[in-house]
Amino acid sequence: MKVVLVGSDPDGLTDALEAEGHTVTVADVGNRPGLEEAGVHDADVYLLTEMAQATSIAVAKDLVPKIRVVVYAEGSLPDFASRQTDLVVDPNLLSPEAVAEEL
Repeated sequence: MKVVLVGSDPDGLTDALEAEGHTVTVADVGNRPGLEEAGVHDADVYLLTEMAQATSIAVAKDLVPKIRVVVYAEGSLPDFASRQTDLVVDPNLLSPEAVAEEL
């Protein structure tokens, strides 16, 4: 599975995903150029790790309407982003390895 991860990765989510056989590209900023450069058009999952970049969910869904959106971060999403998100996971509840395995 191809995953585009947006945001920082202090928990080692990229390593856990790659260990499960997923291909991961990282975009530091979830704007249109950043997502396109990271290969969002070919991705199966958009994985956000920073609530501050929640607006990028709308950009990802605009570029790839069928992409699966997963948020792995503490905090709450704005309403508009919640409606476009498939799964929200609190890092305090599930390890990166558990998330990678479930994807």
